[in-house]
Amino acid sequence: MNWKFWSRHPDPMPAPGQPDWERALINRMAAEYLRDQRNRRRWGVFFKLLILLYVVALFVTAGFQGMSDTLSSSEPHTALIEVKGVISADSDASADRVIGALRTAFESDHVKGVILRINSPGGSPVQAGYINDEIKRLKAKYKKDKGREMPVYAVAVDLCASGGYYIAAGADAIYVDQASLVGSIGVRIDSFGFQDAMKELHIERRLLIAGADKGVLDPFSPLSESQRTFIQGVLDTLHRQFIAAVKTGRGDKLKGGDELFSGLFWSGEQAVTLGLADGLGSSSHVAREVIGTEKILDYTQKRDLLDSFAKRLGVSFAGGAMDAVRSLLGGGIPR
Repeated sequence: MNWKFWSRHPDPMPAPGQPDWERALINRMAAEYLRDQRNRRRWGVFFKLLILLYVVALFVTAGFQGMSDTLSSSEPHTALIEVKGVISADSDASADRVIGALRTAFESDHVKGVILRINSPGGSPVQAGYINDEIKRLKAKYKKDKGREMPVYAVAVDLCASGGYYIAAGADAIYVDQASLVGSIGVRIDSFGFQDAMKELHIERRLLIAGADKGVLDPFSPLSESQRTFIQGVLDTLHRQFIAAVKTGRGDKLKGGDELFSGLFWSGEQAVTLGLADGLGSSSHVAREVIGTEKILDYTQKRDLLDSFAKRLGVSFAGGAMDAVRSLLGGGIPR
């Protein structure tokens, strides 16, 4: 059996020079333009529906997840809070997010212990200090209100360095993998000096300031000895604060000397020997063997659903918008 698919072919065009050739050409161009516009509208509706379905799916998934979490939270469990990435005010590891998760965990009647799972190279000492202080405040308040302790354990994954270790020092105990990198108890400021290069290139720096040291650390200006001494004093003060927090948290557990506070870092196995950590173990190990409640519920504060959606689709939309602009301008914008 032969199948034949029919399609409507446009009427034949008159030959150039024949009567009505110009009119037929104009009609053909108008018809093609209208057909192209209809196709664009169809595809536009299709993609809008696709995006709408995706958004609905996200909300449904979030709803089911929320229901699951609600049901699980009514049973005894271990609260897990992720401290992941650079610690800063606008990151996922910000003090606001971590402290919010800690408060939620401490308010639950079914949480038997809290695990801070840390995988961070450090970041803001202010944000890390906020979290360290809040751990101690919440523990003291919980003991006063409930008459018992709420254990808080830090578990290092790949990195528990600098500000990450600052947070971990506030926990009751620190557990690591043998290959985790732990420590880096120090403070740093980075800058560059281009003044000699500017001289070679005969470039004049025009920096106007009010205040003799307002331009300190300007990469195109020399750093005077008095400025260097001042900045070093600030760093030393921050370093002393960091050391005090570690010593308060770790106490007599520390086995090493001043090298612990030199900015060096060690493997997890070495960290246990030096007293920077208490033992080897993952989050599931700590929940099962130390806290005694194997069930783990994630209390990490996620980004708002719409924020996450925008973050996921932002790059795609940006790329689509640029393609649309390129199309409108005839490809005038380079890739």
